[in-house]
Amino acid sequence: MTASRAVHAVTNDALGDLDAVGVAAAIAGGSISAREAAEAAVARIDAVNDRLNAIQHPDLDRALEQSLTPTPGILSGVPSIVKDNTRVVGLPTDMGSLAMRSRPATADDPFTAQFRSIGLGILGKSTMPEFGFNASTEYATVAPTRNPWNTGYSAGGSSGGSAALVASGALPIAHANDGGGSIRIPAAACGLVGLKPTRNRVVPAAESATMPVDIVSNGVVTRTVRDTAHFMAGTQQFAPAKGMVPLGLVEGPSDRRLRVGVVMHSVTGIDTDADGQRAVTDAVDLLASLGHHVTEVPLPVDEKFMEAFKHYWALLAFSTQNFGKRVMHSPDFDKSLTDGLTQGLSTSFLRQAWRLPLTIRTLKQSERQYRDAFTDVDVIVSPTLGFVTPPLGFLNPAAGFQEHFDRLIQYAAFTPLNNASGGPAISLPLSTSTAGMPVGVHISATHGDEQTLLELAYELEAARPFRTIWR
Repeated sequence: MTASRAVHAVTNDALGDLDAVGVAAAIAGGSISAREAAEAAVARIDAVNDRLNAIQHPDLDRALEQSLTPTPGILSGVPSIVKDNTRVVGLPTDMGSLAMRSRPATADDPFTAQFRSIGLGILGKSTMPEFGFNASTEYATVAPTRNPWNTGYSAGGSSGGSAALVASGALPIAHANDGGGSIRIPAAACGLVGLKPTRNRVVPAAESATMPVDIVSNGVVTRTVRDTAHFMAGTQQFAPAKGMVPLGLVEGPSDRRLRVGVVMHSVTGIDTDADGQRAVTDAVDLLASLGHHVTEVPLPVDEKFMEAFKHYWALLAFSTQNFGKRVMHSPDFDKSLTDGLTQGLSTSFLRQAWRLPLTIRTLKQSERQYRDAFTDVDVIVSPTLGFVTPPLGFLNPAAGFQEHFDRLIQYAAFTPLNNASGGPAISLPLSTSTAGMPVGVHISATHGDEQTLLELAYELEAARPFRTIWR
């Protein structure tokens, strides 16, 4: 990686190199104001966005005005951003697609209200690939979002814009959501912490109510474990999850030694690349040195699960392509402008629509299979990705549908199980590829056990501090 291709915005301003908790503490202590934090974030976005292309809809002037009276909360006054598939009053929601000609929202989504309740200021909307179907924030006809570690590489997807802004230091924390890995994949690509919560731990996405199997969870991407822990605690102060073990503020590691299961290869049958295998091996060795008990475990599902998830992916694209005006709440939706991935998935669903009942049954069964996988272990460690983040162009929808989709399945090979089953998982930036890019390690726990994931993440962060671009 050449240093000239790395991009960061960290400078000696009000934000410095503070994480979100640090910024909130500085505001609460009076050493900076929320207005100064917002002004610094605006300047940083201006400094890097031409090179990263991570902002879909800026809302900087309104954010500066609102920073004068920040919402009280656990991260009060901290500047942030919302991904462009979630409604924010006064802003369009384009979902990364030229087919959407959306009008400014007249109300926030329910999750946006939860996000605001934590005290976070919203500076606009971040970029995402079309409808979140791609695992790289790239487009067939417009410029991609670039990875700040090396602008020739993918920032991941579908929360790629949020990840690029946080990794570059433009923002300390940003909204992300995850329907097949879309928090964890960009976190791994950009060297960040990415927690996908248990299904319904956080206020569901607006589209979840219409899904036969709800696969989407809201969350954030951050540079530190404590930022993610504070965000999660804030969500529970707003709306405690029903039917789950309560989750308060997790503030550090536990003395408890865990039974750690290891899965090295995915259900695709294709070997994980050498960088990903080395990252897991190193993490497992570290866990063993810390006194955790490590053992290999089998995959809880087989190739039938991945076939079902692929078909469900295609169903969502078919619904969007053919019923977009209603599904997307966009009267001006123009399906002729969707990209090759959306169109190809839609066509593939129609050819095998008869498989849908079995697909839904298989995905629903994965919840039990996933839960059973934790009978003899507390967590399962695996690669986050099938291979490390690729150069831009490799996952571009202009490549042609079948080639592009085959690559996507190999890349996003480990993350979908947590979406279908509803189980929580976190990606941690514990390694570096031979090309100098971040490599994520994926840790899963049983339903409702975000506390164990956060405690273990704290311990790993202390033992192997996460890199940033600027130090």
